[in-house]
Amino acid sequence: MTRWLLLALLLLATPALAEFVPVYHPELEIRPTTREITIDGVLSDGEWADAALADNFAEHGPGDQIQPPVDTKVYVTYDADNFYVAYMCYDDPDKIRASFCKRDRIFQDDYVIICLDTYGDGATAFEISANPYGIQGDLFYSANGGEDITYDMIFHTAGQITEDGWVVEFAIPFNSLRFPDKEEQVWRADFWRNSPRDVRYQMSWAAYDRDESCWPCQWGTLRGLKGMSPPSGLELIPAVVAQQSGERKEGEDFKNGDVVTRGSFTGKYQVTSSVTLEGTVRPDFSQVESDAAQIDVNSRFALFYPEKRPFFMEGSDLFNTYFNAIYTRSINDPTVAGKVTGRMAKTSFAVLSALDRATAIILPFEEHSHYVGNGESVSNVFRVKQELAEQTWLGVVGTDRRYTDGGSGSLIGVDSRIRLDRNYALEMQYLHSFTEEPTDTLLTEGFNDHVFDNGRYTEAFDGESFDGQALYASFERSGRRWSFDFDYWDRNPTFRAENGFETRNNRRTGSVSTSYLFRFEESPVVEWLQPSVYASRSWNHNDVKKDDLLRFTLQSRFRWAQSSSHIYYSESSERVDNTEFQDLWLAHFCANFTPVKQITFGAHFNYGDQVVYREMEVGRQTDFGGWVDLKPWDRLLWETSFSHSDSKSQAGDLTYFDGFVTRTRISLQVTRELSARLILQYDNFRELWEADPLITYQLNPFSIFYVGSTRDYRQVSPNPQDTATWQLAHRQYFLKFQYLFRV
Repeated sequence: MTRWLLLALLLLATPALAEFVPVYHPELEIRPTTREITIDGVLSDGEWADAALADNFAEHGPGDQIQPPVDTKVYVTYDADNFYVAYMCYDDPDKIRASFCKRDRIFQDDYVIICLDTYGDGATAFEISANPYGIQGDLFYSANGGEDITYDMIFHTAGQITEDGWVVEFAIPFNSLRFPDKEEQVWRADFWRNSPRDVRYQMSWAAYDRDESCWPCQWGTLRGLKGMSPPSGLELIPAVVAQQSGERKEGEDFKNGDVVTRGSFTGKYQVTSSVTLEGTVRPDFSQVESDAAQIDVNSRFALFYPEKRPFFMEGSDLFNTYFNAIYTRSINDPTVAGKVTGRMAKTSFAVLSALDRATAIILPFEEHSHYVGNGESVSNVFRVKQELAEQTWLGVVGTDRRYTDGGSGSLIGVDSRIRLDRNYALEMQYLHSFTEEPTDTLLTEGFNDHVFDNGRYTEAFDGESFDGQALYASFERSGRRWSFDFDYWDRNPTFRAENGFETRNNRRTGSVSTSYLFRFEESPVVEWLQPSVYASRSWNHNDVKKDDLLRFTLQSRFRWAQSSSHIYYSESSERVDNTEFQDLWLAHFCANFTPVKQITFGAHFNYGDQVVYREMEVGRQTDFGGWVDLKPWDRLLWETSFSHSDSKSQAGDLTYFDGFVTRTRISLQVTRELSARLILQYDNFRELWEADPLITYQLNPFSIFYVGSTRDYRQVSPNPQDTATWQLAHRQYFLKFQYLFRV
């Protein structure tokens, strides 16, 4: 009896376990530190005594604002020069996934993100990340462009794995950030943690409403930032580049060229906390990472490659519009370039000017595009964007390119997004282009006799002048479960974007899509399923129907191996060169898996009808491929991909094309600064092997030394009577030294 009485009294005296309550729009009052903080990955007791604490993280993936499986604490403070953040991520050390890798390659690991919307309007935000080793990653978020992984900034980190989990410390210089010129700052902020296991757990300080389409609008608020040093000053980046090329022509020996050395200089001046002036003279825009080969054997249009060159990164979010009106890779080989970017109150702007030594021109037409190389040109690009409300704006864009030997192309336009409420939005853009062709038909040799716009103009560079228009309008819904999108696109026959990437015109397209998301919170197998339907029809400006498309899609994510899949089936018709191809069908499947931290892999498969444009026949096309990323050691990454494509006649007795592309990238991270990598790539369609080794020593994104080479191999015959063998056809050695000085 006494035993039961004591037990009852004990239960009554024990406080009930507190129920977890997620916090929406949390607030944190932060204070400046009075202590010196050393970024070493160690949370010593005294260093962070002045810091404010952010905790009570909520899991919003896969769970819906529930208590996470692991705890996280974040300490926040600042001094006159830096914004400081420290994460304590509790976990089982044996389960942590971390790679000792190059910068920005951490996003398959455990990692944390500091999200900062310094203007507090949901238009743009910094995403500053690190993994358990303190390896950095950063992105720039914009409401019209999403997350830009090419963005780079200077900040300092250190991390380590402990017996309780892992720790990472950040020091973010205020001169790396952009914020309003005010005595006291009030920033929107959130602190994220990603924990990839069988599923990808996502948790953060702020709780989220899945029925709210604006991501930064749901963040918390940081108050108390006063007296920081304004981010102003001068950055100087001198660089020295040396290269030596050689090539082998058919029937000739390999010949080496001269060693070419040149210097370049880039300067950036932070005029105010939100306005930046940049200039560069004889810049080296060589790419450290080669572009991955794309299969274009049956394509009539130019291929898009992402911008990777550092000079164009600042303000790149502003250059994103619904049409590809600005494509900075169209500035191919500049001699000198200058740029001003900034924001004043709710007005953002960017101006870019460049003198290009070798201009690349894309000529768009109804059913094909041409790529033409021209000589010297001067390009001017400007963009202004006025924020009217949360994720509501009005923008103006303009471009102008003038060729030294005559001819020009200009464009002016407006665009807008109106956020009607948390789910609904309107989008629009109108562009007007003005083209004056060069007078040099040698540049357009091979298609000088082709005409467009009902025969009014030739495709030749014969000095013709014309203007064109393009229009986009959309009404869309983005919700917790149900989403839809009504779009209309219109490019008339004479529309061009000289400094953009518009490869097709004389086309009007109306489309509608809708999807519904089913979440399975209690299922041990499926996390969510999302079926969707997409339908579109296209006409030209003579009201001739060009294409029809109806596609049914099912996307899914599972609670095993971070696996996901994408399946669709489509039926379509297509009119090409006045020939209509009907009853075309295509089936697609792809899937991705990360069963353990040492391996990630995926595969894709397409099968169905595809018009073979060269033959003007319908081929039965098969596309398949896969990729595997192996991490046998946390400092070594082996990435391999393979893509195959073939097309046969419907009877199966004729092959229209058959080939593949394979690429392997082997990366070794020796220290945090020193790395080596080798790319091996084979393009079966072009019968070309590439081997590109590179050694890099990188202190930060802008202070870097690298030395490497590119090597292309083809089957050539030293003599016409000899059998062709694999020979080195082209080779380049190069090195670069570049260093950032902050004055």
